[in-house]
Amino acid sequence: MKLSLDKRIVSWALYDWANSAFATTVMAGFFPVFFKQFWSVESSAAQSTFQLGLANSVASLIVVVAAPVLGAIADRGGARKSYLFFFAALGVLTTAALYFVERGAWSVALGLYMCGVLGFMAANVFYDSLLINVAQPKEYDRVSALGFGLGYLGGGLLFAVNVLMTLRPGWFGLDDAGHAVQISFVMVAIWWAVFSLPLLFFVHEPPVHDRAPGLKAVGAGLRQLVGTFRHIRKLKVVGLFLFAYWLYIDGVDTIVRMAVDYGMALGFAPGSLVAALLLTQFVGFPAAIAFGYLGKYFGAKTGIYLGIAVYLGVCIWGYFIEHEWEFYVLAGAIGLVQGGVQSLSRSLYARIIPAGKSAEFFGFYNMLGKFAAVIGPAMMGIVSVLFDSPRLGLLSIIVLFLLGGLLLFFVDEEQGRRMASELDTQGSTPGTSIA
Repeated sequence: MKLSLDKRIVSWALYDWANSAFATTVMAGFFPVFFKQFWSVESSAAQSTFQLGLANSVASLIVVVAAPVLGAIADRGGARKSYLFFFAALGVLTTAALYFVERGAWSVALGLYMCGVLGFMAANVFYDSLLINVAQPKEYDRVSALGFGLGYLGGGLLFAVNVLMTLRPGWFGLDDAGHAVQISFVMVAIWWAVFSLPLLFFVHEPPVHDRAPGLKAVGAGLRQLVGTFRHIRKLKVVGLFLFAYWLYIDGVDTIVRMAVDYGMALGFAPGSLVAALLLTQFVGFPAAIAFGYLGKYFGAKTGIYLGIAVYLGVCIWGYFIEHEWEFYVLAGAIGLVQGGVQSLSRSLYARIIPAGKSAEFFGFYNMLGKFAAVIGPAMMGIVSVLFDSPRLGLLSIIVLFLLGGLLLFFVDEEQGRRMASELDTQGSTPGTSIA
């Protein structure tokens, strides 16, 4: 298979290019700052932080509960793409609607933001599960890495334009920086929608045998979900990997979501923090692609361990950081490994699960990833408050990387492949419940 010439692979990977604009410009970049300075301007800093944190947690918890169920239903109904585009549309529309939210209307802004986050995360359940439909197992590492690489590049390019708009609004015919941020939300929505179209037209799901249409898919999916719990108990390699993944990706997600907040707590200028985010994006593009080749030639586990080692160094150095230039160095280091850890985790997981139940199993995978986004920041915040030190809060994340790496050591990929193949064979045909 020619990776660079396969239309399905490129179309699939472009969805990462599409939705990463939301993750970068909205979630990590502009929404937290604009929320404090515009929508929740009358609230104290502590109150606005609590409001935003609660919104992130609630949206994540909804996906935690819903992802495995939706995945099971999609597998039985052969509707992975349909669910993907339903949730993507939810994210697109609510992101665009942020443009119309007036100053001080923090509750409306949070409601739309939560719907956007929910659409973004839920759509990824089905996007990830389509990996097995566009690539052969030997190409999972590079294809997964291509998606993350394009995500970094696409998200970074639009974010760079959006940042320039806020710095020089007059160049774009805008009134001021606030107006530029509002226009940026609309641009993210358009970007997300347009670059999702190749996946819609060129990525096809294989036919599902014993397909359950309409409401029957709900009942069949729920029954299959019960069976999935039994399967995971039998597929011990999958269960062990999921536990390891939950721990170390908790650390990854915590650093992503809390980096700007941590920098502001240390007194660094917001402009410098935004610039560091841009650096992470553009370093992440070639680095994620490189990790795909690293996984191919040295194994996915080796690449993940390399990333974990870098994150340990970031946490330790971050504890002692004193100057803004150090924040740039740490941002670059994170960019080198963040996409690699994410992409190789996805491809390793794809190899050890039953192919006919990919959406269902990726529902659990995404559930744990999003649950980490709830627990990690909370742990960092609690430690920071208890010891009155954000530095110790960051240092506490080391525990997650160490425990996750230790459990990953015991994940036997070859055994996982054999067990998944046996389960698929017992299931007779993809999409058929064996619960």
